[in-house]
Amino acid sequence: MHNEGILVAQQRETTVNFSRNLYYIFKRIFDIIAGLFGIIIMVPLTLIIKVVSIANKDYDSIFFSQERIGKDGKLFTLYKFRTMVPDADNILYQLMQSDEEFRKEYTLTKKAKNDPRITKIGKILRKTSLDEFPQFINVLLGHMSVIGNRPYLPREKEDMGEYYKDIITTKPGITGLWQTSGRSNTTFEERLQLEKKYSLVNSMKMDIKIFFKTIIQVLKREGAN
Repeated sequence: MHNEGILVAQQRETTVNFSRNLYYIFKRIFDIIAGLFGIIIMVPLTLIIKVVSIANKDYDSIFFSQERIGKDGKLFTLYKFRTMVPDADNILYQLMQSDEEFRKEYTLTKKAKNDPRITKIGKILRKTSLDEFPQFINVLLGHMSVIGNRPYLPREKEDMGEYYKDIITTKPGITGLWQTSGRSNTTFEERLQLEKKYSLVNSMKMDIKIFFKTIIQVLKREGAN
């Protein structure tokens, strides 16, 4: 009887492992297809953004790259369309030192609703989520997935606390549970709770739900800031 129980448990574990592996295979296939499709769209989009930037007398690169934390804590270079002024990090440091209200808001949410560093075209790119398109390069390279957790900055690791070990068990994504849960209205702590939940219970069903919620949000222009 005892041996039968062990056998049933082993069979159940095998079935679960097979289902998880199948999920990861389908997810990677979807990522490759989405990555190729996203890059094709990105080509004409890049030309348009460059022309508009020059028209606004912004001659710096329209691309922005930054080191982020990936799966298992490995660092990778993330790509986006630049939505802020070129010296954004230094300006952030100055604002954190000189503007108490800004410091309180940024410390609580890691974002600022009226961030003075965002350019005119940057506001449009963020509102429409077009600034995310270069991340399809990261998806194609395997650094990211279309759906996952936010790719965190190395300096945010300490702030993530006990959530860090769970969040890095999955690839970061272009969109995810946090992004489709009113991201502009959540605190940093609430974001971490949502992303821990995704890492622990992610599945094909959850990914499909997040994917369609993302499309609806983009069409309604909700949640971005």
